[in-house]
Amino acid sequence: MNIGQAAQVSGVTAKMIRYYESIDLIKQSKRTDSGYRVYTENDLHTLRFIKRARRLGFSLEQIKELLSLWQDSGRASADVKTIAQAHVGYLQKRIDELTEMRDTLSHLAHCCSGDHRPECPILKDLATSDG
Repeated sequence: MNIGQAAQVSGVTAKMIRYYESIDLIKQSKRTDSGYRVYTENDLHTLRFIKRARRLGFSLEQIKELLSLWQDSGRASADVKTIAQAHVGYLQKRIDELTEMRDTLSHLAHCCSGDHRPECPILKDLATSDG
């Protein structure tokens, strides 16, 4: 299967496949005599793994580690769980930060009259807040 077909089947763009190869996230594909990349079913499975991990918000470094564990049949599931739990903690922190941002902006928008006058609590807050 060529890179275009692999992209279509895996849901990972050809550009990203090339990028993943360039950073050694995936192994270099085999090439035809004319230089075209050739992908196997195993390669597609790896690309789907990466796509799913990216959708869950794992970093490329985490994905590299997860791929290594996935490909190691002697791995300890505790190693995988540790990565997942650390990521859950990171996601919870981001959720808390985003919730705080949403609440602050909602409050400021509620306080703004939104009329023709120049007074605006949103701009005032942005100009005076230090955080």
